[in-house]
Amino acid sequence: MNHPPRHLTPRTLRGRLSLVALTTAALLMTVLTVVFNVVMDRHLQHQADSELHTRADAVATTVDTSGSRVRVLETANDRLLDSNVWVYASGRLLEKPPSAGADSQLTEAADRLAAQRPYACTTVQDRQPVRLCALAVAGRHAAEVVTALDLGPYRSSADTLLLGSLVLDAVMLGCTYVLTRLSVGRALRPVRTMTDQAAQWSAVGSDDRFGAAHQPAELTDLGASLDALLDRIRTVLRHEQQLTGELSHELRTPLTRIVIELDWLQARPRSADEIRAAQVVMAEAAQSMRTICDTLLDDARESALNPATVPGTTDVVPVLQRLLKDTEDPKRLKTMLETEDPVLRAAVAPALLERILSPLLANAARYAESTVTVSARTMPGAVGIDVVDDGPGVPEAFVGELFRPGQRADADDGHDGAGLGLPLARRLARAVGGEVLYDATYASGARFTVSLPAGG
Repeated sequence: MNHPPRHLTPRTLRGRLSLVALTTAALLMTVLTVVFNVVMDRHLQHQADSELHTRADAVATTVDTSGSRVRVLETANDRLLDSNVWVYASGRLLEKPPSAGADSQLTEAADRLAAQRPYACTTVQDRQPVRLCALAVAGRHAAEVVTALDLGPYRSSADTLLLGSLVLDAVMLGCTYVLTRLSVGRALRPVRTMTDQAAQWSAVGSDDRFGAAHQPAELTDLGASLDALLDRIRTVLRHEQQLTGELSHELRTPLTRIVIELDWLQARPRSADEIRAAQVVMAEAAQSMRTICDTLLDDARESALNPATVPGTTDVVPVLQRLLKDTEDPKRLKTMLETEDPVLRAAVAPALLERILSPLLANAARYAESTVTVSARTMPGAVGIDVVDDGPGVPEAFVGELFRPGQRADADDGHDGAGLGLPLARRLARAVGGEVLYDATYASGARFTVSLPAGG
């Protein structure tokens, strides 16, 4: 399918919707105009045929077929009847219009109609289009009457209707385009307002949010998405401010040492030993600054980890074996790994896979009675990993809160967890196109299922 050139496509949504509405209206009006004019053309032709048959009936009353031969009677309306009328007796011309020659185009067309059975109508293009119709005269002898009618007035009416419909179409298309732009512009006004507000709020980390109140139903999801985005931006700004403050505070001391040493060296000439001592001090200060930067930046990266930017493909089974070995407690806990395929590859980095599975294994080891079982399998386009323990399972009332940060089923269970492991595992898995789910139908403990994109 051919697409319009990019430079002809409107850049704004309002322009594109207006163009779609205009194109749709143009197609609809074209169809309606064609149908309307075809119907009107047939209606006008039907009117012309009715007029011809009426005139033919009138002429037929002047044709006498009761005698030994066909005769045309003289009447008071002879002039009217003689206008564009041909009378035939068994195909032989008895009378014709005074203005029509025996070999004229109209007379030849009338001859053909009179000879046809059944009788019909035809249109002849003379100087003007002329409609001719034949009619049989009932009686003792066969007689035919052919009448003709100039279609010029009818064609003029048809052309006038066509021109009027085209003008009306143009006016309707113009109104459609203008009204569509106005309507779409008015409909998109809340979106433009929300965009401006989101830009202002994101720049300063404002607490203001759109919410679902006083918003059109179609914009509720947009408002929720913008609110989530503003929340993330505020978190990023908070981390940025925190990191900036920490760097500023921590780097102030070594920078001060470097400035003091430089000022001391410039104050007066120094000996070689003094210069070397100052260089050692500045080198130590610079190394201290480097260590501070590395430490704080690494911490910031860990706090705001974005797994989507971490490429890699991992062999799942070796990672599971290493994690289970670290988890197993010979005195209390037994771990088992079950897999039908020893070569399973997930499209995540090894460190990220460990971060996703570690909270699940730690949770299973914490609540298991004696056994933690990990099963790895191939799924359509993914790798599935089940982490199962034989403990008491998750209380039914707490299942809905299981993946909410900071939530614990029992804060007084003697464990020092902060309720962040499972939410972190799910967040990291979703960031790479996977998922972490809890199987509430499993009755012999707790079962968590991890699905990750399959690696190449």
